[in-house]
Amino acid sequence: MPEATVVAEGELGALRRRVTAVLIASQILGGLGVAVGIALAAVLAQQVSGTEALSGLAPTATVAGTALLSMPLAALMTARGRRPGLVLAYVIGALGAGVVVLGAVVDSFPILLLGMAAFGAGSSANLQARFAAADLAEPEQRGRAISNVVWATTIGAVLGPNVAAPAGRSVSGLGIPAAAGPFVWAAGVFLVAAVTVFVLLRPDPLLTARAMSPADRSPEGRSLRAGVRAVRESPLAQLALVTVAASHTAMVSIMSMTPVALSHHGAGIELIGLVISGHIAGMYAFSPVMGWLSDRIGRLSVIGLAVGLLAVAALLAGTAGASHAQTAAGLFVLGLGWSAGLVSGSTLLTDSVPQPARAAVQGLSDLTMNTAAGIGGAAAGLIVAKASYGWLNLVGACLLLPMAALALRRVWAAGAKA
Repeated sequence: MPEATVVAEGELGALRRRVTAVLIASQILGGLGVAVGIALAAVLAQQVSGTEALSGLAPTATVAGTALLSMPLAALMTARGRRPGLVLAYVIGALGAGVVVLGAVVDSFPILLLGMAAFGAGSSANLQARFAAADLAEPEQRGRAISNVVWATTIGAVLGPNVAAPAGRSVSGLGIPAAAGPFVWAAGVFLVAAVTVFVLLRPDPLLTARAMSPADRSPEGRSLRAGVRAVRESPLAQLALVTVAASHTAMVSIMSMTPVALSHHGAGIELIGLVISGHIAGMYAFSPVMGWLSDRIGRLSVIGLAVGLLAVAALLAGTAGASHAQTAAGLFVLGLGWSAGLVSGSTLLTDSVPQPARAAVQGLSDLTMNTAAGIGGAAAGLIVAKASYGWLNLVGACLLLPMAALALRRVWAAGAKA
């Protein structure tokens, strides 16, 4: 079947299920590749740079790479469809993992950082996959379509850190540092994900959605400029962008410094690992619930839920002090709030712009959220160093104010129209 062929109504359900299954499989692989690499990224950076002070630049480079690659990949998807964009992203991620290994072998920190930036393409693919799930979904089921793909990340994210040690041991005798071993595995996993998408994601969901909507076939509406214009003209799209960016930035900022705060209060590596595992479970495991709620009670209601959860998380974590249990509870709720914000914001964004401009707008969303999170993550360390972890949580809560104000404004506007 040609990729842009109109699908008969009776075949649409089967096509949706197949597209979702392929995206879930690639998301599991992509999540595994990202998680196994990131698990020891800071350790590898410390070994290569020779100083702990520069170790945080490795994950920062990955976030920067994810942000920088968002728009080029969105441009490719806008012009050619989801499949070539996702395949290219996974291939770039695999090449980046290879460059990281090269940097470790030749003991070059700049090469390692360059590889980490390219490695961020794997995260770009994972983020874009959630939007691909919505291309063919009915409007009343978009939240669930997006959340099911987000949920699949749970499997890879949980498995990744657990296979980092075997990956390190697997390269012994090859002249590759053990901490670089996970990137060897990540490269292979990304390539498998690329092949999976290339072979099985047919017909392309974005091209098929366009073919089924004759009014949306004009290429003029698909440019990045048209995407920016679509956001500028839609208050709901602006709210969606702010929701995704604020939720992600608050989560990354607080989460990134929680291990430091826990260690200051006597927590060991095992306990820190359990707290972060609980946080990851909150992020991904309950995303289908957030998708169901977004479809059932509305996107705006779940955005309000995200504001409430993130605020409660900041309160719990920021006032926990030496209570490790309270910190763990705060991080779990933080994950739930992020999930509510990402799923509802992504769904609202897809709802709020014309179909031709969606891929461009979705790329703009990922650029915005990752740029903001990168700045937030860098600032988090300074805030904790100059003030405290409690102050960091207060700042994180303040990031929610624009999101809450815009959401209330849209609720009032809807009420006035009614």
